Amino acid sequence: MKKDMRYSCYPFMREKISLVDYEIRTDSLTTRIGAVLPTLVEDDKGRIVLEDLQIIQPLAYHVNGSVRGKMAITLDDLNWLSERYDFYVSHVEDVIQQFLLPQGIESAVRLHICRSEAKKSYRALHKVSEERDVPEILFDFLGLLANVFFVMAVYMNKQHAYNEIPFISKSYPVKKRKEEHR
Repeated sequence: MKKDMRYSCYPFMREKISLVDYEIRTDSLTTRIGAVLPTLVEDDKGRIVLEDLQIIQPLAYHVNGSVRGKMAITLDDLNWLSERYDFYVSHVEDVIQQFLLPQGIESAVRLHICRSEAKKSYRALHKVSEERDVPEILFDFLGLLANVFFVMAVYMNKQHAYNEIPFISKSYPVKKRKEEHR
């Protein structure tokens, strides 16, 4: 008797390989990206972020399928994402010279959640790489994606005049910048 598909939320759920956890993690990442979009629809200051996320969201699903299926992330995708990172950094580089608490306006907070999800996806991909070969471009893409979400979040806060709050660690010493040594 064939199993009724209404009882299966994902066909590979019972596999014992790390790939399943990676695919579920990147699905969560893609969903979190979707949760940012409504916060930007009527935000003129966030229009560029909205447009970028509409490109990034399907790329997150391509990262998902690029291990089990056909490689769907290209060098062009990585280069585009790198250019977007440079764009946002050019607007927030004065603010990101320190560790910041993940807070701010709603879209920024949701982008911080995406950043965290991208890091979890990267870690899940590392676990997959212990079981099978994984193209390095997927690690590069996910690492860069986490950083893009961070600078997007800071960009959105800056656009809305939200003052970032630095996090001062009690666990790690603060490194003095070269300018401070002079």
